[in-house]
Amino acid sequence: MAHIDIRDDRPRGRLEAEEDGAVVGVLTYFVLDAAPPALVAVHTEVDEAHQGMGIASALVRHFYRMAAQREVPVVPLCPYTAQWARRHPDEAPLPPADLVTDAQAQLKADPHRW
Repeated sequence: MAHIDIRDDRPRGRLEAEEDGAVVGVLTYFVLDAAPPALVAVHTEVDEAHQGMGIASALVRHFYRMAAQREVPVVPLCPYTAQWARRHPDEAPLPPADLVTDAQAQLKADPHRW
């Protein structure tokens, strides 16, 4: 496997895993419009040819580190991200329940954007 680079395309709400300049995995997210703000993981997807190589896990781990650097919580609405968070509680603190409710409402209000 070639080297995988992860980059944040904040305007598009995408954390992208790239191999040789091609996007092979994506974690789609949005910034919750709340106080405090939060990063909300909506969907994680890896190209079929790259599945099973740890790319999805690397995207989620990077996402949590990105949030920690910004000192904001993560709301894992994405099923894969939520599962990863349960398996890595030391790296993925639970978000406050009210932020989860707010994130679900914001996603429901504009589901096609994400």
